[in-house]
Amino acid sequence: MTNIIVHSQPPEAIVMVRPHCFVSNPETMADNAFQRMSYAESASLSAYDEVTQAVETLKAEGVTVHLFEDTSNATPDSVFPNNWFSTHHHGTLVKYPMYAPNRRKEYRQDVMDYLIEAYDYSSIIDLRDAADQQAFLEGTGSIVFDHRNKVAYAAASKRTHERLFYELCESIGYHGVLFDASDENGIPVYHSNVLMCISSQFVMIGMDMVASKDRERLYQLFELGGLSVIELSHQQIRQFCGNAIELKGKAGRLLALSLTAFNALTDSQKKQIQQSNTLVPLAVPTIESAGGSVRCMIAGVHRLVG
Repeated sequence: MTNIIVHSQPPEAIVMVRPHCFVSNPETMADNAFQRMSYAESASLSAYDEVTQAVETLKAEGVTVHLFEDTSNATPDSVFPNNWFSTHHHGTLVKYPMYAPNRRKEYRQDVMDYLIEAYDYSSIIDLRDAADQQAFLEGTGSIVFDHRNKVAYAAASKRTHERLFYELCESIGYHGVLFDASDENGIPVYHSNVLMCISSQFVMIGMDMVASKDRERLYQLFELGGLSVIELSHQQIRQFCGNAIELKGKAGRLLALSLTAFNALTDSQKKQIQQSNTLVPLAVPTIESAGGSVRCMIAGVHRLVG
């Protein structure tokens, strides 16, 4: 009799990067509607403190955090490591091609070496050369993985190359679902993970931003995957409610999100989330000036199973 292995949605551990020279990246501002200007010296100090406090809070909840330091002044978005690598339950580590040239400098071999040794990743998929052909795919910013059901969701944008996305899904054995999404002004959503978050029990999504032609298909897939749907408004998406991540803590599953997002959720939405997850808000307002929030700050480490 064959045992059916169900992959865990929350990662076993996470990687975070503490920046010493943070600033809102000028190379990404053109297509990131969530981004705003910040001032280097004060922002750098505040971002350092925000990561420090976030790590302490997550560790206190029982989350295993691997924290790396970044002292370079050439990598303003280094606080967002989820864009340049991802890990998977079948022992695979993926390296991604980044849209902004200065973001490609975030790649760190020491982080890769640590994870390969500590978690026994035996298969490496390196897509970084695709950037030379102007084909980009930005990790779990571009792709929101439903690990339990082996489905990968991606909103189409210039940071999410269609062919690369489907080729990666085929390589790792996931069903790829590409859809269109844009804000009230018709601007495409730059990263899927600001639009939606998938946990073991529910999906939080700004469905009004999804193209009408794609909505029914998503609803059907969520139902097939046993996921209840928590719909987010345009305003809640702008407050980073979709940029959350389910993690494993000492008391069970938790949902890490920013304090900005927590305050923007309704009481009924919080109640629905708390049926399966403890809400853990983290104050990261300076980091959010760069156009990303808590989900972007966390790269999941999925342990080899099966």
